[in-house]
Amino acid sequence: MKGGSFSAVLAFLWCSVAFAGDIVHQDDVAPKRPGCDNNFVLVKVPVWVDHREQREFVGIGARFGLTLESKEKRANQTRIALADPPDFCTSPTNKLAGEVAVVDRGNCSFVSKAKVAEAAGASALLIINYRTELFKMVCEANETDVWVRIPVVMLPQDAGVALKQIMQNNTSHVSIQMYSPKRPKVDVAEVFLWLMAVGTILCASYWSAWTAKEAAVEQEKLLKDGSIDEDACQSTGIVDVGVASAVFFIVIASCFLVMLYKLMSYWFIEILVVVFCIGGVEGLQTCLVALLSCFRWFRTASESFVKVPFVGPVSHLTLAVSPFCVAFGILWALHRRHGPFAWIGQDILGIALIITVLQIIRIPNLKVGTVLLGCAFLYDIFWVFVSKWLFHKSIMIVVARGDGSGEDGIPMLLKIPRMFDKWGGYSIIGFGDIILPGLLVAFSLRYDWLSKKTLKAGYFIWVMLAYGSGLLVTYVALNLMDGHGQPALLYIVPFTLGTMIGLGKKRGDLKHLWTRGEPHQPCPHVAPAQQQQHQQ
Repeated sequence: MKGGSFSAVLAFLWCSVAFAGDIVHQDDVAPKRPGCDNNFVLVKVPVWVDHREQREFVGIGARFGLTLESKEKRANQTRIALADPPDFCTSPTNKLAGEVAVVDRGNCSFVSKAKVAEAAGASALLIINYRTELFKMVCEANETDVWVRIPVVMLPQDAGVALKQIMQNNTSHVSIQMYSPKRPKVDVAEVFLWLMAVGTILCASYWSAWTAKEAAVEQEKLLKDGSIDEDACQSTGIVDVGVASAVFFIVIASCFLVMLYKLMSYWFIEILVVVFCIGGVEGLQTCLVALLSCFRWFRTASESFVKVPFVGPVSHLTLAVSPFCVAFGILWALHRRHGPFAWIGQDILGIALIITVLQIIRIPNLKVGTVLLGCAFLYDIFWVFVSKWLFHKSIMIVVARGDGSGEDGIPMLLKIPRMFDKWGGYSIIGFGDIILPGLLVAFSLRYDWLSKKTLKAGYFIWVMLAYGSGLLVTYVALNLMDGHGQPALLYIVPFTLGTMIGLGKKRGDLKHLWTRGEPHQPCPHVAPAQQQQHQQ
Protein backbone atom coordinates (compact mmCIF):
# COMPACT_ATOMS: atom_id res chain seq x y z
CA MET A 1 0.00 0.00 0.00
CA LYS A 2 1.30 3.45 -0.86
CA GLY A 3 2.41 6.22 1.46
CA GLY A 4 2.23 4.18 4.65
CA SER A 5 -1.54 3.81 4.39
CA PHE A 6 -1.46 0.45 6.20
CA SER A 7 0.52 2.10 9.00
CA ALA A 8 -2.04 4.89 9.20
CA VAL A 9 -5.02 2.57 9.52
CA LEU A 10 -3.18 0.33 11.98
CA ALA A 11 -1.97 3.06 14.33
CA PHE A 12 -5.24 4.97 14.14
CA LEU A 13 -6.96 1.80 15.36
CA TRP A 14 -4.36 1.35 18.04
CA CYS A 15 -5.20 4.80 19.38
CA SER A 16 -7.81 2.81 21.30
CA VAL A 17 -5.11 2.23 23.90
CA ALA A 18 -4.75 5.80 25.18
CA PHE A 19 -3.21 5.33 28.57
CA ALA A 20 -0.23 6.53 30.57
CA GLY A 21 1.02 4.66 33.59
CA ASP A 22 3.26 2.06 35.12
CA ILE A 23 2.75 -1.68 35.00
CA VAL A 24 2.31 -2.07 38.75
CA HIS A 25 0.14 -3.86 41.28
CA GLN A 26 -3.41 -2.55 41.57
CA ASP A 27 -4.27 -1.29 45.06
CA ASP A 28 -8.07 -1.29 45.19
CA VAL A 29 -9.77 0.24 48.20
CA ALA A 30 -10.77 -2.18 50.97
CA PRO A 31 -12.49 -1.35 54.30
CA LYS A 32 -10.08 -0.13 56.98
CA ARG A 33 -10.43 -0.13 60.76
CA PRO A 34 -8.03 0.04 63.74
CA GLY A 35 -5.61 -2.87 63.58
CA CYS A 36 -6.58 -3.56 59.98
CA ASP A 37 -5.47 -0.43 58.18
CA ASN A 38 -2.19 -1.31 56.42
CA ASN A 39 -1.73 -0.35 52.80
CA PHE A 40 -1.43 -3.24 50.38
CA VAL A 41 2.25 -3.46 49.40
CA LEU A 42 4.24 -5.82 47.23
CA VAL A 43 6.86 -7.77 49.16
CA LYS A 44 10.16 -9.20 48.00
CA VAL A 45 10.86 -12.66 49.42
CA PRO A 46 14.41 -13.83 48.60
CA VAL A 47 15.19 -17.44 49.61
CA TRP A 48 18.59 -18.33 51.11
CA VAL A 49 20.09 -21.83 51.36
CA ASP A 50 23.20 -22.04 53.55
CA HIS A 51 23.43 -18.24 53.42
CA ARG A 52 23.42 -18.18 49.61
CA GLU A 53 20.52 -16.62 47.75
CA GLN A 54 18.78 -19.15 45.52
CA ARG A 55 15.58 -17.49 44.29
CA GLU A 56 13.37 -14.50 44.87
CA PHE A 57 9.57 -14.46 44.99
CA VAL A 58 7.10 -11.59 45.10
CA GLY A 59 4.22 -11.58 47.57
CA ILE A 60 1.70 -9.11 48.97
CA GLY A 61 1.35 -7.79 52.51
CA ALA A 62 -1.89 -8.12 54.46
CA ARG A 63 -4.18 -5.31 55.57
CA PHE A 64 -3.32 -6.31 59.17
CA GLY A 65 -0.14 -7.24 61.02
CA LEU A 66 3.26 -5.66 61.53
CA THR A 67 4.55 -3.49 58.68
CA LEU A 68 7.67 -4.65 56.86
CA GLU A 69 11.06 -3.03 56.44
CA SER A 70 11.58 -1.10 53.22
CA LYS A 71 15.34 -1.69 52.90
CA GLU A 72 16.94 -5.06 52.22
CA LYS A 73 19.85 -4.49 54.60
CA ARG A 74 17.45 -4.06 57.52
CA ALA A 75 15.45 -7.22 56.77
CA ASN A 76 16.61 -10.21 58.84
CA GLN A 77 17.24 -13.63 57.35
CA THR A 78 14.84 -15.90 59.22
CA ARG A 79 14.55 -19.65 59.05
CA ILE A 80 11.28 -21.03 57.64
CA ALA A 81 9.22 -24.01 58.77
CA LEU A 82 6.24 -25.83 57.27
CA ALA A 83 3.15 -25.55 59.45
CA ASP A 84 1.60 -28.56 61.15
CA PRO A 85 -1.35 -28.63 60.57
CA PRO A 86 -0.78 -27.12 57.10
CA ASP A 87 -3.68 -24.64 57.33
CA PHE A 88 -2.83 -23.42 60.88
CA CYS A 89 -6.50 -23.17 61.78
CA THR A 90 -5.87 -25.06 65.04
CA SER A 91 -3.01 -24.98 67.52
CA PRO A 92 0.19 -26.55 66.12
CA THR A 93 1.68 -29.75 67.54
CA ASN A 94 5.08 -28.12 68.07
CA LYS A 95 6.05 -24.63 69.17
CA LEU A 96 8.06 -22.43 66.80
CA ALA A 97 11.26 -20.72 67.88
CA GLY A 98 11.05 -17.54 65.88
CA GLU A 99 10.77 -19.22 62.46
CA VAL A 100 8.56 -17.99 59.63
CA ALA A 101 5.55 -20.29 59.43
CA VAL A 102 4.61 -21.41 55.89
CA VAL A 103 0.88 -22.26 55.79
CA ASP A 104 -1.77 -23.00 53.18
CA ARG A 105 -4.71 -20.72 52.51
CA GLY A 106 -8.21 -21.95 53.40
CA ASN A 107 -10.48 -23.41 56.14
CA CYS A 108 -10.35 -20.30 58.35
CA SER A 109 -9.81 -16.56 58.15
CA PHE A 110 -6.44 -14.92 57.57
CA VAL A 111 -6.52 -13.23 60.97
CA SER A 112 -7.19 -16.59 62.66
CA LYS A 113 -4.12 -18.11 60.99
CA ALA A 114 -2.02 -15.12 62.08
CA LYS A 115 -3.27 -15.41 65.67
CA VAL A 116 -2.34 -19.12 65.78
CA ALA A 117 1.11 -18.42 64.30
CA GLU A 118 1.73 -15.60 66.77
CA ALA A 119 0.72 -17.79 69.72
CA ALA A 120 2.99 -20.59 68.46
CA GLY A 121 6.03 -18.29 68.53
CA ALA A 122 6.39 -17.58 64.79
CA SER A 123 8.18 -14.38 63.80
CA ALA A 124 6.11 -14.02 60.61
CA LEU A 125 3.45 -15.80 58.59
CA LEU A 126 3.78 -16.76 54.93
CA ILE A 127 0.46 -17.88 53.40
CA ILE A 128 0.45 -19.87 50.13
CA ASN A 129 -2.49 -19.10 47.88
CA TYR A 130 -4.32 -21.90 46.08
CA ARG A 131 -4.28 -19.87 42.85
CA THR A 132 -1.49 -18.48 40.70
CA GLU A 133 -2.26 -14.92 41.71
CA LEU A 134 -1.94 -12.59 44.66
CA PHE A 135 -4.96 -12.09 46.92
CA LYS A 136 -5.47 -9.09 49.17
CA MET A 137 -5.86 -10.34 52.72
CA VAL A 138 -8.36 -8.30 54.76
CA CYS A 139 -10.14 -8.74 58.07
CA GLU A 140 -13.53 -10.42 58.26
CA ALA A 141 -16.47 -8.18 59.17
CA ASN A 142 -17.37 -10.27 62.25
CA GLU A 143 -13.83 -10.36 63.68
CA THR A 144 -13.40 -8.14 66.73
CA ASP A 145 -9.76 -8.75 67.70
CA VAL A 146 -7.67 -7.99 64.59
CA TRP A 147 -4.49 -6.81 66.26
CA VAL A 148 -1.63 -8.97 64.94
CA ARG A 149 1.99 -8.30 65.95
CA ILE A 150 3.79 -10.28 63.26
CA PRO A 151 4.01 -9.52 59.51
CA VAL A 152 1.70 -11.53 57.23
CA VAL A 153 2.52 -12.06 53.53
CA MET A 154 0.88 -14.10 50.78
CA LEU A 155 2.67 -15.86 47.91
CA PRO A 156 0.97 -17.16 44.74
CA GLN A 157 0.56 -20.90 44.30
CA ASP A 158 3.47 -21.42 41.87
CA ALA A 159 5.87 -19.56 44.17
CA GLY A 160 4.62 -21.61 47.13
CA VAL A 161 5.21 -24.91 45.31
CA ALA A 162 8.74 -23.82 44.36
CA LEU A 163 9.49 -22.75 47.94
CA LYS A 164 8.33 -26.07 49.39
CA GLN A 165 10.41 -27.89 46.78
CA ILE A 166 13.49 -26.00 47.92
CA MET A 167 12.76 -26.95 51.54
CA GLN A 168 12.35 -30.63 50.66
CA ASN A 169 15.54 -30.76 48.60
CA ASN A 170 17.66 -29.02 51.24
CA THR A 171 17.70 -30.43 54.75
CA SER A 172 20.18 -27.71 55.74
CA HIS A 173 19.46 -24.13 56.71
CA VAL A 174 16.73 -22.53 54.53
CA SER A 175 15.81 -18.96 55.38
CA ILE A 176 14.04 -16.01 53.80
CA GLN A 177 13.93 -12.24 53.97
CA MET A 178 10.79 -10.17 53.67
CA TYR A 179 10.91 -6.47 52.81
CA SER A 180 8.89 -4.00 50.77
CA PRO A 181 11.00 -1.45 48.83
CA LYS A 182 9.35 1.92 48.30
CA ARG A 183 8.89 3.16 44.76
CA PRO A 184 10.62 6.46 43.92
CA LYS A 185 8.33 9.44 43.55
CA VAL A 186 9.88 10.35 40.20
CA ASP A 187 11.88 8.06 37.94
CA VAL A 188 14.19 9.12 35.12
CA ALA A 189 12.14 6.90 32.81
CA GLU A 190 9.22 9.31 33.04
CA VAL A 191 11.45 12.22 32.00
CA PHE A 192 12.72 10.35 28.94
CA LEU A 193 9.21 9.18 28.07
CA TRP A 194 7.99 12.80 28.23
CA LEU A 195 10.82 13.90 25.93
CA MET A 196 10.10 11.03 23.56
CA ALA A 197 6.39 11.87 23.27
CA VAL A 198 6.98 15.62 22.83
CA GLY A 199 9.83 15.05 20.36
CA THR A 200 7.72 12.65 18.28
CA ILE A 201 4.91 15.20 17.90
CA LEU A 202 7.44 17.95 17.18
CA CYS A 203 9.06 15.99 14.32
CA ALA A 204 5.72 14.83 12.90
CA SER A 205 4.28 18.36 13.00
CA TYR A 206 7.20 19.88 11.10
CA TRP A 207 7.10 17.11 8.51
CA SER A 208 3.35 17.59 8.05
CA ALA A 209 3.69 21.39 7.81
CA TRP A 210 6.63 21.18 5.41
CA THR A 211 4.67 18.80 3.13
CA ALA A 212 1.63 21.10 3.19
CA LYS A 213 3.79 24.14 2.44
CA GLU A 214 5.54 22.42 -0.48
CA ALA A 215 2.17 21.41 -1.92
CA ALA A 216 0.88 24.99 -1.59
CA VAL A 217 3.97 26.42 -3.32
CA GLU A 218 3.69 23.91 -6.16
CA GLN A 219 0.00 24.67 -6.56
CA GLU A 220 0.65 28.40 -6.65
CA LYS A 221 3.21 27.95 -9.42
CA LEU A 222 0.75 25.97 -11.52
CA LEU A 223 -1.93 28.61 -11.06
CA LYS A 224 0.45 31.38 -12.14
CA ASP A 225 1.49 29.37 -15.20
CA GLY A 226 -2.16 28.72 -16.04
CA SER A 227 -1.58 24.97 -15.91
CA ILE A 228 -4.49 22.73 -14.99
CA ASP A 229 -3.43 19.53 -13.34
CA GLU A 230 -6.03 17.37 -11.62
CA ASP A 231 -3.39 15.86 -9.34
CA ALA A 232 -1.84 19.18 -8.36
CA CYS A 233 -4.77 20.18 -6.16
CA GLN A 234 -4.85 16.90 -4.31
CA SER A 235 -2.37 15.83 -1.64
CA THR A 236 -1.53 12.27 -2.59
CA GLY A 237 -1.70 9.90 0.32
CA ILE A 238 -3.26 12.49 2.66
CA VAL A 239 -6.47 11.59 4.51
CA ASP A 240 -8.61 14.38 5.96
CA VAL A 241 -10.75 13.37 8.95
CA GLY A 242 -14.36 14.59 8.99
CA VAL A 243 -16.81 15.02 11.87
CA ALA A 244 -18.65 11.78 11.13
CA SER A 245 -15.44 9.79 10.76
CA ALA A 246 -14.13 11.24 14.05
CA VAL A 247 -17.18 9.95 15.93
CA PHE A 248 -17.10 6.66 14.03
CA PHE A 249 -13.45 6.21 14.98
CA ILE A 250 -14.23 6.40 18.71
CA VAL A 251 -16.96 3.77 18.29
CA ILE A 252 -14.59 1.49 16.37
CA ALA A 253 -11.83 2.11 18.93
CA SER A 254 -14.19 1.05 21.74
CA CYS A 255 -15.10 -2.15 19.92
CA PHE A 256 -11.43 -2.85 19.23
CA LEU A 257 -10.56 -2.31 22.91
CA VAL A 258 -13.28 -4.71 24.08
CA MET A 259 -12.07 -7.26 21.52
CA LEU A 260 -8.54 -6.96 22.91
CA TYR A 261 -9.91 -7.46 26.44
CA LYS A 262 -12.02 -10.51 25.52
CA LEU A 263 -9.43 -12.22 23.30
CA MET A 264 -6.36 -11.44 25.40
CA SER A 265 -4.13 -14.51 25.34
CA TYR A 266 -0.62 -15.58 24.39
CA TRP A 267 -1.57 -16.35 20.79
CA PHE A 268 -3.58 -13.18 20.37
CA ILE A 269 -0.57 -11.14 21.53
CA GLU A 270 1.54 -13.00 18.97
CA ILE A 271 -0.89 -11.92 16.24
CA LEU A 272 -0.71 -8.32 17.47
CA VAL A 273 3.08 -8.49 17.40
CA VAL A 274 3.04 -9.59 13.75
CA VAL A 275 0.60 -6.83 12.79
CA PHE A 276 2.62 -4.28 14.76
CA CYS A 277 5.80 -5.38 12.98
CA ILE A 278 4.17 -4.90 9.57
CA GLY A 279 2.94 -1.42 10.44
CA GLY A 280 6.15 -0.47 12.23
CA VAL A 281 8.35 -1.64 9.36
CA GLU A 282 6.27 0.32 6.86
CA GLY A 283 6.43 3.39 9.07
CA LEU A 284 10.18 3.05 9.57
CA GLN A 285 10.67 2.68 5.82
CA THR A 286 8.57 5.78 5.10
CA CYS A 287 10.48 7.87 7.65
CA LEU A 288 13.92 6.71 6.47
CA VAL A 289 13.13 7.34 2.80
CA ALA A 290 11.82 10.83 3.60
CA LEU A 291 14.89 11.59 5.73
CA LEU A 292 17.45 10.28 3.26
CA SER A 293 15.75 12.10 0.38
CA CYS A 294 16.79 15.38 2.00
CA PHE A 295 20.43 14.59 1.19
CA ARG A 296 21.60 15.15 -2.36
CA TRP A 297 23.52 11.85 -2.40
CA PHE A 298 20.21 9.96 -2.19
CA ARG A 299 17.99 12.35 -4.14
CA THR A 300 18.54 10.63 -7.49
CA ALA A 301 17.66 7.24 -6.01
CA SER A 302 14.50 8.69 -4.46
CA GLU A 303 13.34 10.22 -7.76
CA SER A 304 13.95 7.17 -9.98
CA PHE A 305 11.36 4.41 -9.92
CA VAL A 306 11.00 0.78 -10.87
CA LYS A 307 7.72 -1.06 -11.36
CA VAL A 308 7.19 -3.87 -8.86
CA PRO A 309 4.45 -6.49 -9.52
CA PHE A 310 1.35 -6.14 -7.30
CA VAL A 311 2.79 -2.94 -5.77
CA GLY A 312 3.35 -0.49 -8.61
CA PRO A 313 6.10 2.10 -9.02
CA VAL A 314 8.63 2.02 -6.16
CA SER A 315 11.69 4.25 -5.85
CA HIS A 316 15.15 2.73 -5.87
CA LEU A 317 15.78 4.28 -2.45
CA THR A 318 12.75 2.49 -1.03
CA LEU A 319 13.97 -0.82 -2.43
CA ALA A 320 17.38 -0.24 -0.85
CA VAL A 321 15.98 0.70 2.57
CA SER A 322 13.22 -1.93 2.81
CA PRO A 323 15.42 -5.01 3.56
CA PHE A 324 17.04 -3.25 6.53
CA CYS A 325 13.63 -2.23 7.92
CA VAL A 326 12.24 -5.76 7.51
CA ALA A 327 15.33 -7.27 9.17
CA PHE A 328 15.00 -4.81 12.06
CA GLY A 329 11.34 -5.73 12.60
CA ILE A 330 12.04 -9.47 12.48
CA LEU A 331 14.96 -9.21 14.94
CA TRP A 332 12.82 -7.26 17.38
CA ALA A 333 9.96 -9.77 17.13
CA LEU A 334 12.32 -12.70 17.79
CA HIS A 335 14.12 -11.13 20.76
CA ARG A 336 11.41 -8.97 22.29
CA ARG A 337 10.92 -11.24 25.32
CA HIS A 338 14.54 -12.05 26.11
CA GLY A 339 16.64 -9.15 24.87
CA PRO A 340 17.45 -6.61 27.63
CA PHE A 341 17.08 -3.77 25.14
CA ALA A 342 14.03 -5.05 23.23
CA TRP A 343 12.09 -2.00 24.42
CA ILE A 344 14.35 0.21 22.28
CA GLY A 345 13.32 -1.66 19.13
CA GLN A 346 9.65 -1.41 20.07
CA ASP A 347 9.98 2.33 20.66
CA ILE A 348 11.78 2.90 17.34
CA LEU A 349 9.09 1.04 15.40
CA GLY A 350 6.34 2.77 17.39
CA ILE A 351 7.74 6.28 16.91
CA ALA A 352 8.21 5.72 13.17
CA LEU A 353 4.63 4.47 12.96
CA ILE A 354 3.26 7.48 14.87
CA ILE A 355 5.22 10.02 12.79
CA THR A 356 4.00 8.42 9.57
CA VAL A 357 0.40 8.51 10.74
CA LEU A 358 0.58 12.17 11.78
CA GLN A 359 1.93 13.00 8.32
CA ILE A 360 -0.80 11.05 6.50
CA ILE A 361 -3.92 11.66 8.61
CA ARG A 362 -4.93 15.28 9.16
CA ILE A 363 -7.75 17.27 10.69
CA PRO A 364 -8.85 20.07 8.27
CA ASN A 365 -10.26 22.48 10.87
CA LEU A 366 -10.78 23.07 14.58
CA LYS A 367 -14.36 21.75 14.50
CA VAL A 368 -13.19 18.27 13.54
CA GLY A 369 -10.38 18.47 16.08
CA THR A 370 -12.81 19.42 18.84
CA VAL A 371 -15.19 16.55 18.03
CA LEU A 372 -12.35 14.02 17.81
CA LEU A 373 -10.56 15.07 20.98
CA GLY A 374 -13.82 15.63 22.87
CA CYS A 375 -14.99 12.10 22.10
CA ALA A 376 -11.52 10.73 22.93
CA PHE A 377 -11.64 12.60 26.25
CA LEU A 378 -14.88 10.87 27.23
CA TYR A 379 -13.68 7.55 25.80
CA ASP A 380 -10.52 7.61 27.93
CA ILE A 381 -12.40 8.39 31.14
CA PHE A 382 -15.00 5.71 30.45
CA TRP A 383 -12.60 2.84 29.73
CA VAL A 384 -10.20 3.66 32.57
CA PHE A 385 -12.66 4.54 35.35
CA VAL A 386 -16.30 3.80 34.46
CA SER A 387 -15.54 0.35 33.01
CA LYS A 388 -14.62 -0.83 36.53
CA TRP A 389 -18.30 -0.70 37.47
CA LEU A 390 -19.41 -2.70 34.42
CA PHE A 391 -16.61 -5.26 34.10
CA HIS A 392 -15.20 -5.13 37.67
CA LYS A 393 -11.87 -4.25 36.03
CA SER A 394 -10.45 -1.21 34.28
CA ILE A 395 -10.50 -2.42 30.67
CA MET A 396 -7.88 0.06 29.49
CA ILE A 397 -5.41 -0.89 32.21
CA VAL A 398 -5.97 -4.63 31.76
CA VAL A 399 -5.37 -4.36 28.01
CA ALA A 400 -2.33 -2.10 28.39
CA ARG A 401 -0.69 -4.55 30.82
CA GLY A 402 -1.59 -7.57 28.71
CA ASP A 403 -3.13 -9.41 31.69
CA GLY A 404 -3.72 -13.10 31.01
CA SER A 405 -1.42 -13.17 27.99
CA GLY A 406 1.83 -14.16 29.68
CA GLU A 407 3.44 -11.13 28.01
CA ASP A 408 4.73 -7.91 29.55
CA GLY A 409 2.17 -5.63 27.94
CA ILE A 410 0.90 -5.25 24.39
CA PRO A 411 3.17 -3.85 21.64
CA MET A 412 1.08 -0.74 20.90
CA LEU A 413 2.86 1.29 23.57
CA LEU A 414 6.01 3.31 23.97
CA LYS A 415 7.82 2.21 27.10
CA ILE A 416 11.02 2.77 29.07
CA PRO A 417 12.22 0.62 31.99
CA ARG A 418 12.11 2.29 35.41
CA MET A 419 15.80 2.69 36.12
CA PHE A 420 15.84 3.47 39.84
CA ASP A 421 12.83 1.44 40.91
CA LYS A 422 13.62 -1.69 42.94
CA TRP A 423 10.45 -3.25 41.55
CA GLY A 424 11.47 -2.68 37.95
CA GLY A 425 8.64 -2.50 35.44
CA TYR A 426 8.09 0.11 32.74
CA SER A 427 6.74 3.60 32.40
CA ILE A 428 4.42 3.47 29.40
CA ILE A 429 2.34 5.70 27.17
CA GLY A 430 -0.25 4.58 24.64
CA PHE A 431 -0.19 5.56 20.97
CA GLY A 432 -3.48 7.41 21.42
CA ASP A 433 -1.92 9.80 23.94
CA ILE A 434 0.45 10.96 21.21
CA ILE A 435 -1.45 10.59 17.94
CA LEU A 436 -4.79 12.17 18.90
CA PRO A 437 -3.44 15.42 20.43
CA GLY A 438 -0.65 15.30 17.84
CA LEU A 439 -3.24 15.78 15.08
CA LEU A 440 -4.24 19.11 16.67
CA VAL A 441 -0.62 20.20 17.18
CA ALA A 442 0.26 19.40 13.55
CA PHE A 443 -2.84 21.29 12.38
CA SER A 444 -1.74 24.38 14.34
CA LEU A 445 1.70 24.41 12.68
CA ARG A 446 0.26 23.91 9.18
CA TYR A 447 -2.13 26.79 9.83
CA ASP A 448 0.72 29.02 11.04
CA TRP A 449 2.93 28.30 8.04
CA LEU A 450 0.22 28.62 5.41
CA SER A 451 -1.10 31.80 7.07
CA LYS A 452 2.48 33.15 7.26
CA LYS A 453 2.26 33.76 11.01
CA THR A 454 5.34 34.27 13.16
CA LEU A 455 6.16 31.80 15.89
CA LYS A 456 4.94 34.12 18.66
CA ALA A 457 1.82 35.28 16.79
CA GLY A 458 0.94 31.75 15.72
CA TYR A 459 -0.65 28.84 17.57
CA PHE A 460 1.87 26.02 17.31
CA ILE A 461 4.27 27.03 20.06
CA TRP A 462 1.43 27.52 22.55
CA VAL A 463 -0.38 24.28 21.69
CA MET A 464 2.94 22.41 21.81
CA LEU A 465 3.65 23.85 25.27
CA ALA A 466 0.11 22.93 26.30
CA TYR A 467 0.67 19.32 25.25
CA GLY A 468 3.93 19.12 27.19
CA SER A 469 2.25 20.65 30.24
CA GLY A 470 -0.74 18.30 30.02
CA LEU A 471 1.51 15.26 29.80
CA LEU A 472 3.58 16.57 32.71
CA VAL A 473 0.44 16.95 34.83
CA THR A 474 -0.46 13.36 33.86
CA TYR A 475 2.78 12.07 35.40
CA VAL A 476 2.31 14.23 38.48
CA ALA A 477 -1.16 12.72 38.92
CA LEU A 478 0.31 9.27 38.29
CA ASN A 479 2.78 9.69 41.14
CA LEU A 480 0.18 11.20 43.47
CA MET A 481 -2.04 8.18 42.80
CA ASP A 482 0.79 5.83 43.85
CA GLY A 483 1.48 4.52 40.36
CA HIS A 484 -2.11 3.73 39.34
CA GLY A 485 -2.77 4.08 35.62
CA GLN A 486 -4.19 7.42 34.53
CA PRO A 487 -6.14 8.39 31.39
CA ALA A 488 -3.64 10.84 29.92
CA LEU A 489 -6.21 12.46 27.64
CA LEU A 490 -8.11 13.53 30.76
CA TYR A 491 -5.36 16.10 31.27
CA ILE A 492 -3.95 16.59 27.75
CA VAL A 493 -7.21 17.39 25.92
CA PRO A 494 -8.27 20.34 28.14
CA PHE A 495 -4.75 21.77 27.93
CA THR A 496 -4.32 21.53 24.14
CA LEU A 497 -7.89 22.09 22.97
CA GLY A 498 -8.52 24.77 25.58
CA THR A 499 -5.37 26.64 24.54
CA MET A 500 -6.26 26.53 20.83
CA ILE A 501 -9.87 27.65 21.33
CA GLY A 502 -8.96 30.29 23.90
CA LEU A 503 -6.23 31.85 21.76
CA GLY A 504 -8.42 31.70 18.65
CA LYS A 505 -11.22 33.56 20.41
CA LYS A 506 -8.87 36.16 21.86
CA ARG A 507 -7.24 36.85 18.47
CA GLY A 508 -10.48 36.81 16.48
CA ASP A 509 -9.46 33.75 14.44
CA LEU A 510 -11.84 31.26 16.03
CA LYS A 511 -14.51 31.37 13.31
CA HIS A 512 -11.91 30.88 10.59
CA LEU A 513 -10.17 28.09 12.52
CA TRP A 514 -13.49 26.40 13.28
CA THR A 515 -14.95 26.29 9.78
CA ARG A 516 -12.22 26.75 7.18
CA GLY A 517 -9.03 25.85 9.00
CA GLU A 518 -5.95 25.74 6.85
CA PRO A 519 -5.77 28.35 4.07
CA HIS A 520 -6.30 26.63 0.69
CA GLN A 521 -5.65 28.04 -2.75
CA PRO A 522 -8.76 27.35 -4.87
CA CYS A 523 -8.27 24.95 -7.77
CA PRO A 524 -9.30 26.31 -11.19
CA HIS A 525 -10.86 23.03 -12.26
CA VAL A 526 -13.09 22.67 -9.16
CA ALA A 527 -16.52 24.27 -9.24
CA PRO A 528 -17.24 26.94 -6.55
CA ALA A 529 -19.92 24.76 -4.94
CA GLN A 530 -17.43 21.91 -4.67
CA GLN A 531 -14.83 24.25 -3.14
CA GLN A 532 -17.30 25.39 -0.48
CA GLN A 533 -18.31 21.80 0.28
CA HIS A 534 -14.66 20.76 0.62
CA GLN A 535 -13.92 23.61 3.04
CA GLN A 536 -16.88 22.67 5.21
